[in-house]
Amino acid sequence: MPAIILVGFAAIALWSLVAHRFERSGIAGPVVLALVGSLVVLVDIPAFVEAVDSDVAEHVVELILAVLLFVDACEVKGGVFGGEGRMIARLVLIALPLSLALVVVTGLWLLPGVNLFVLIVVACVVMPTDFAPATALLRSPLIPARVRQILNVESGYNDGLISPIFGMSLAIAVLLPTLIEVADSGTEPTGSTETALEKNVEDFINAFLGAVPATIVAIVVGVLLGGVIGLLTRWASGRGFANQTGIRIVMLITPLLTYGIATLHGIGANGFVAAFVAGVMFRFTRTRKTRQLSIAHDELVLVEEVGTFATNFVWFVLGAMTTEMIVRGVDWRLLLLAALALTLFRALPVYLATLGSSVSWRDRTVIGFVGPRGAASIVFGLLAFNKLPTGVGDDVWDVAVLTVIGSIVLHGLAAPYVVKRIARRTGASGRSATPARD
Repeated sequence: MPAIILVGFAAIALWSLVAHRFERSGIAGPVVLALVGSLVVLVDIPAFVEAVDSDVAEHVVELILAVLLFVDACEVKGGVFGGEGRMIARLVLIALPLSLALVVVTGLWLLPGVNLFVLIVVACVVMPTDFAPATALLRSPLIPARVRQILNVESGYNDGLISPIFGMSLAIAVLLPTLIEVADSGTEPTGSTETALEKNVEDFINAFLGAVPATIVAIVVGVLLGGVIGLLTRWASGRGFANQTGIRIVMLITPLLTYGIATLHGIGANGFVAAFVAGVMFRFTRTRKTRQLSIAHDELVLVEEVGTFATNFVWFVLGAMTTEMIVRGVDWRLLLLAALALTLFRALPVYLATLGSSVSWRDRTVIGFVGPRGAASIVFGLLAFNKLPTGVGDDVWDVAVLTVIGSIVLHGLAAPYVVKRIARRTGASGRSATPARD
């Protein structure tokens, strides 16, 4: 194991001992751990990049995302869509595709040498919302309760929707350079080129032609595993066979088991979708016919803490890779794309998607501009970095880093100040101006 990874573990341990004193500031953890990573990596940048750009690292970040998606799904309160089905549909089926399209179209203009599917990958990396870098903002009583619920539910569902698009586009983006190389050479591929071509074609066929079936199978796997394990958990708990310790262990194993089964060679489903659906179904069957609107915190605490540890390590990696990016040099076009993704490309589609809804313009503004990017963007970015050729992969990773760092500044520092100003002007105190459901 590379020494820098061990330093990362030590940094997380030290931070965990003092984190309670800083928990009011939701950005403290991301900032501190990213700063430590950015400094430690200076000892040996190439060794760290080599460790990150490996099959082991790829599988680790996949499992991290599976756990985070499961936790997101389990924490939704009140029904499958948290009582906000129509509003969530507007955000993930209208606003999110519009945001992805804006990133792609702008990328075609800013980065004319980058192929379309790489730009789709970039869009999938920079647009999923994630409150990991701005948890204090989500908990703020100055944000109306309904808006907080909408944002929280949306942050889980947009990851699940984006992941199959990301996987399909990444497979095509990886395949194209090899096809172009073979076409340009005008000769039959041999040796390593032939091996790479065969693997890339196989990945492309599985991802592209099997995108819809793989997603459907993933949903089936998630429904079955999450539903059955949730029912078993409720039955065992109600009859005194299981205590909270056992249930916590079950909840930690469920996303790992679901992801593992979904991605078995003979099944080939989308493990991220399966993990998220499993969380939705586990919560539904675990709380059905009970007075609980959501899973009890005592049962969630272990999987939440594992998710927190994984996210902390992601922040450390973010800091280290930020230093590597700065050493290579930052392309201003990527910086502009990240800035637009955090602001205009999020807010404008939200405004358009919510036209005619019961949500007030004030609340639409909050929803449009409060959309942090965090662990999901970093994990997707790392997967793209590992798969794509050098150069193209660096660009995708740079956009991911710039977007998340920008989000920490915008949503962790600036947004709380803006929300306070808006609340002071309107006299709001955690109440929505439009309590009616959309």
